[in-house]
Amino acid sequence: MASNKSIILVTVDCLRADHVGFMGYERPTTPFLDSLANESYVIPSAIVAGAPTYYSFPAILASRYPLALGRDVLGIAPDEPTLASILKQAGYSTASFGAANPYISPRFGYEQGFDEFHDFLEEEPAPLADDTPTVSGGSWASRLNQRLQKIRPTLGPFGMVYDELYFKYCQRVSPVANSLDALRRFPAADTIVDHTCRWLGSSGEGPVFLWLHLMDPHAPYYPKAEALALMGKQEITPYRARYLNSYWNRSDLGPRRLASHLDEVVALYDAGIRWVDVQVARLIETLRQSNRWDDCIFALTADHGEEFLDHGGRFHPPSRLMEELIHVPLLLRVPGSSKREVTRSPFSLLHLAPTLLDAAQLPAPGFQGRSHWEDLRQGRNFEGIAISECVSGCTNPFRRDKRIGPRVLSVREERYKLVLHFDPATERLYDLQADPGEQAPLSQASQKTVRRRLLEVAREHLQDASRHRDPEARMRARLRDVQLEWARSVPKSAEI
Repeated sequence: MASNKSIILVTVDCLRADHVGFMGYERPTTPFLDSLANESYVIPSAIVAGAPTYYSFPAILASRYPLALGRDVLGIAPDEPTLASILKQAGYSTASFGAANPYISPRFGYEQGFDEFHDFLEEEPAPLADDTPTVSGGSWASRLNQRLQKIRPTLGPFGMVYDELYFKYCQRVSPVANSLDALRRFPAADTIVDHTCRWLGSSGEGPVFLWLHLMDPHAPYYPKAEALALMGKQEITPYRARYLNSYWNRSDLGPRRLASHLDEVVALYDAGIRWVDVQVARLIETLRQSNRWDDCIFALTADHGEEFLDHGGRFHPPSRLMEELIHVPLLLRVPGSSKREVTRSPFSLLHLAPTLLDAAQLPAPGFQGRSHWEDLRQGRNFEGIAISECVSGCTNPFRRDKRIGPRVLSVREERYKLVLHFDPATERLYDLQADPGEQAPLSQASQKTVRRRLLEVAREHLQDASRHRDPEARMRARLRDVQLEWARSVPKSAEI
């Protein structure tokens, strides 16, 4: 029998665990969610199964490791069971509203199981790219820059001076919109919540499954002006915001020079989180007014975090699986369940979908993850291991040939974490208790027993991925790729 409890899943792109209040952040990014945490389970060590987005969501929605169908397969395979498809079969009305992230579009199978799927992508999705202002290719400045770039390696220190002058020139002469709204690449959270509330008003009285994916903290960082005001940063103008984003995106600067604007860039990022908080509050108020909230299971988490020079890098490239990228917040509110203390054992988001289904008293067939609902209710330890994986350097997942790269794998316990790179072959063991920032890997001679245990877990994971691979699902996913590539290669004039 179908449960009467609706399920609301909110995922926030690039949301680090240590930038929300209920995880200890000092800045007021999440005052509403902090209050909601008082009646919810807060999982302190939620770990994504892969990063970035395209290596994270197969685990969140389909409870399956991202590389389980092969490194060359991304997304959800056609007809693969997902949280949405299972709930739809159980009689739920299902809808997804996502803020124009091309990696969770129908191109990768994410529309499956939804009665309504609105990804806000107006045309065929393409890989995300930077938006650094440049001077028109036909201008004298652009032509001069192209010539100078050819001799740039010979300029020595003068090359850096020239780079800085040309950057500032481009900023000065490039037109700037008069509002942050005009600069924003993705729909803000209020737009997503507007559509969600309208759908709720027409969805009838039965249980619903809603998945909202919000992009407000994602780069380029252009928060709502109202969010900047709430964070006390209303002095950041559209010009300054564009300057900061362009500066942060520069490839010619090292961490030391980038750090000069780190605080301002983080302020933009934090304001994006604050706007998510404001809009989640509005969504829940709508649920209260429609008498749905008391029958709603609510979960909020992230697909991955974001790096701000923690290890000298920026953004969230698929190259390493450090804590700032894989440790995310996870808040779970279940009506009728009293809050309990949750252990610090790692909770892989591989287990999120079966846990939500179990909380709604529904089965979860065919998933790799398993429910931890009873563990949460009883305050028991989880299984204690979280595995994350990605393909290093896969920055254009739309091209299948770009997905065939060396694997990166991390195995995380409560205290220790092993990070493996397969090309070149390296392994680094971290003691997260003594070194939470992962700045000093342990020597090969130390903690040999721990290292051996985690290496054995990694070996078993790789063997299981190969042994239990679903050949039919893999073939369906590969066939989808071939069909899409063929469709793009056929000229429009040749279509019938």
